[in-house]
Amino acid sequence: MTDRYTLDRGSLSKEISLLLHLLTADSVDGLTEQRPQLFAEIDWKLFIRLTLHHRVFPFLYPKLSGMSNQLIPAHVRERLQQEYRSNTVRMLQLSGEMARIGAGLNELGIGSLFLKGPVLAEDLYGDFSLRTSRDLDFMVPIDRLSETADYLLRLGYEQIEVYESILGDWKWREHHLTFNHPDSKIKLEVHWRLGPGPSAEPDFKTLWKHARTSTLLGPDVRYLGREDLFLFLVSHGARHAWSRLRWLLDIKMLLLQQPDSEQLLQLLKQYNGEAIAGQTLILAADLLDTKVDPSLSGLMDKPKARQLAQDAVFYVARMVNLNDPPLEPEVERHFKAYQPAILTARNRMLRAAGFLYPYAVDARTLPLPKPLHVLYFPLRPFLWSWRKATGREEA
Repeated sequence: MTDRYTLDRGSLSKEISLLLHLLTADSVDGLTEQRPQLFAEIDWKLFIRLTLHHRVFPFLYPKLSGMSNQLIPAHVRERLQQEYRSNTVRMLQLSGEMARIGAGLNELGIGSLFLKGPVLAEDLYGDFSLRTSRDLDFMVPIDRLSETADYLLRLGYEQIEVYESILGDWKWREHHLTFNHPDSKIKLEVHWRLGPGPSAEPDFKTLWKHARTSTLLGPDVRYLGREDLFLFLVSHGARHAWSRLRWLLDIKMLLLQQPDSEQLLQLLKQYNGEAIAGQTLILAADLLDTKVDPSLSGLMDKPKARQLAQDAVFYVARMVNLNDPPLEPEVERHFKAYQPAILTARNRMLRAAGFLYPYAVDARTLPLPKPLHVLYFPLRPFLWSWRKATGREEA
C-alpha cells in the first residue's frame, strides 16, 4: 500500500489501534513478541466493549485462545470466549430458521435471496461461528411481498412497522419490512430493494440470475453472487459510515475470493458506486491490511473516495450506533454532512426530487378523496410550509 492511501489515524485510541493490529496479525504470539508496546496501558474494559461494538469478537477469539503470551489478561479471553460460545448457539438457531424459511418460500414458488446471516458467514469465513448476525435479511420480488408477509405471519412472526403511504411512495422510499418472532426472538428483514431509494440498483431478476446456492444449508437457500454481494456490502457499509469494523472485515474476506474485477467495475459504474467503492477499498487496505487487485486501485485514486474514507475514520474512532438516536451533537452534525457526501450528484438530485413527492403526512394535513390524491403534488410545498410555520410536523 502506497502513502497515497494512508489515512490520518491520529483520532484512534490505543485500544482501537490494538484491535486493528490483532485483526490483521497472522500470529498473536508473533505480534506480542515484535510489538509488546501495543499492549501497554490498555483499558481492557474498553477493549472488550470495542470488540462487542464492532462485532469482531467471534473472529478475534480463536486467534487469542491459543496464544501463550499473557500480555492479554485471562479475563479478557474468558469474556470473549463466553461471547463466542453464545454467538455460535445463536448462529445455529439462525441457520435452522434460514433453512426453514427458504424451504417454505420455495414451496410457495417465491424466490428468495438471503443477503446476510449464517450463509454469508459460511461463504466469507468458512465457519458460521466466526461472524455475528443479529437478524436474517432476505429479498423477494416486490410482487410477492404480500404473500411472503402472510407466510411469516402464519409462522408466528409479528410485523413491527406498517408504512403510511400515499401514491405508492413506500415502494421506493423504503426497502424492507421488519418482523419479530415473540418466542424465538428472531428478527427478520424482508427486502424488496437492496437499499433505500431513490437510487439505481439491480432488480431481483438480475440478482437471481447471478445467485449462488448454499452448500451448508441446501438448495433452498440462495444468496448473492460475489460481484453483486460486493456492491451490496459497499453500499450498506457506506450508508452506515463504516461505524462497525465487521463490515470492513467482510469486504476483506470477500476480496480474498477474487471477484471478477471487470464485472465489479461495470456494476459500480452502472449503479453509481465508484466513489464509495474507492472509500471502502482505502479503509480496508489501510485499517485491515487488505490486498486490493491492481485493476481496482484506480477507484482509490479518486479525491472524493479519499475524503470519504477519512470522514469514516471519525466513526471508527468512536463507538457510534447510528440507528440509535439521539446521537451526540458532534456525531449528528458530522453524519448530516456525511450522508449527502456519499451520494453522486445524480442521486442528490433524485433525493431532492423525492422530497417533492407527496408524503402520508400531507394527507393527514389536508385529507382529500383518493381520486384527488394527485393534487398533493402541487400542494406539497404549501402543506410543508404550513407545517413548518405552525410547528407541527417537518416531513
